[in-house]
Amino acid sequence: MRLCAWDLALERGGRRLFAALNLTVDEGEALIVVGPNGAGKSSLLRALCGFLPLSAGGFALEGGDDERTLGEQAHYLGHADALKSALTAGENLVFWTGALGGATARGRGRETALAALDRVGLAHVVDFPVRALSAGQKRRVAIARLLVAARPIWLLDEPTTALDAGARRAFAAILQGYLDGGGIVVAATHSDLGIAEARELRLGERAERTP
Repeated sequence: MRLCAWDLALERGGRRLFAALNLTVDEGEALIVVGPNGAGKSSLLRALCGFLPLSAGGFALEGGDDERTLGEQAHYLGHADALKSALTAGENLVFWTGALGGATARGRGRETALAALDRVGLAHVVDFPVRALSAGQKRRVAIARLLVAARPIWLLDEPTTALDAGARRAFAAILQGYLDGGGIVVAATHSDLGIAEARELRLGERAERTP
């Protein structure tokens, strides 16, 4: 499987963020998008999800489901955690399990939610309302959402925001496991994600390089 994008151009507020942008990411690879604030890192991810219209160019997930958009085949983790504060951590994940096509058998949604929370070290908060959680715990619940349903590509925007050192290490292990299993990651971040290898796409410059 391969993510391909060609001749991408995007404008916001009458300002061109980037143009003639090409990229490919194969299964098992991570592409880290870097650049100064305002270079279009978040906008690129949102365009790949279908949330923003491109000015030019196109993209495709080769080897994916031809009847589904890229956004429908991707997990997107943005700046917002996308959690309902009145629901418990478990209830949020049970909702997302169903919405994302995860476990469908009666009762399996909670099992899936609990297993995902356990992987981020939060099984003990399964019945806690999200409003009672710290910012770091909310982020870890949002990361657990990546685990409740399989998707071939993860689009991540500053995924380690609010995470402490231990949570960052746990997320790095999750991310590496996903890549080792053939997943594709495109992440916009200013932080080291702690994975073994990644290519870098620098916006604001016409260069793609491998560190």
